[in-house]
Amino acid sequence: MTPERYTKLNQVLDCRQPDLTLLTDQVHKPRNIAALIRNCDAVGIQQMHAVTPAVSHRPFNGTARGSQQWVDLTMHDSVENGVISLQHQGFKVVAAHWSSRSIKYTDWDYTQPTALLLGAERMGVSARGAELADAHVIVPMVGMVASLNVSVAAGIILQEAQRQRAVNGMYEYCRLEEWERSRIFFRWAYPRIAEVCDQNGQAYPLLDDAGNLIEPWAQG
Repeated sequence: MTPERYTKLNQVLDCRQPDLTLLTDQVHKPRNIAALIRNCDAVGIQQMHAVTPAVSHRPFNGTARGSQQWVDLTMHDSVENGVISLQHQGFKVVAAHWSSRSIKYTDWDYTQPTALLLGAERMGVSARGAELADAHVIVPMVGMVASLNVSVAAGIILQEAQRQRAVNGMYEYCRLEEWERSRIFFRWAYPRIAEVCDQNGQAYPLLDDAGNLIEPWAQG
């Protein structure tokens, strides 16, 4: 573990936002999932959620390996279960969806626990997802095209969430629980060892104050 890598991992972890997340509703294209994961990482989202699409060109496994190692992805079998689960955790679910109750995306308060709900490009958020959502937001447009690519829309809205949270000092201190922060740090620093430990139900080895393994580690 170099000092530079140790510092970088800690800096990123200190900016993670446990009460900001994203939930996809039947987004099935792997390249869009990959782009959404990158968007999540960019604004400090650690846990992204996705509804398993009814039709998928390719499975999610292996998608966005360059970014997915930094963002955890939780799958739900329906948008209803995904939305209700997040609401039970205290999130307000905000759908990127045009309706009579839609507001401009900049008018939502993203400093409160918020889950952004996004649908596939052609279909948008499902009727059930829109019904369950606590609010609807839109990105105003003045061109001929009536919709944006899902990852572009996510990027625009999440950047506003980041701006509001930065103004309120929410990136200036670590907001993760210490046990969670330590676990994520180990997974990032030693992914292969973490994978073996997870598979075998083992505790992660201890690290020193510089992020190095205290004792040599061997499987088994």
